[in-house]
Amino acid sequence: MKLINVGYGNMVAVSHIIAIVSPDSAPIKRMVQDARERGSAIDATFGRRTKAVIFTDSGYVILSAIQPKHIAGRLENRDENGSDESEVNEENEAID
Repeated sequence: MKLINVGYGNMVAVSHIIAIVSPDSAPIKRMVQDARERGSAIDATFGRRTKAVIFTDSGYVILSAIQPKHIAGRLENRDENGSDESEVNEENEAID
């Protein structure tokens, strides 16, 4: 199983990701609120501002403090062995 770092050491199975979106629109905010009420929201922000929302095929909604473009870049930068070559300072990303 290949995993991708979504910030602060939290990992998500690549094969289960459906979408990585920005949390700014009203429909996404409603979907996040609905997931919280259902108990299917996973907060991986470590208390920081949510910058990306990851939807999985199993119905979970994962909140990340890393920009969607950085998470997508990590997916694209994976080499054939499944390791992540990006060396990004996550604390600096959370400040962006």
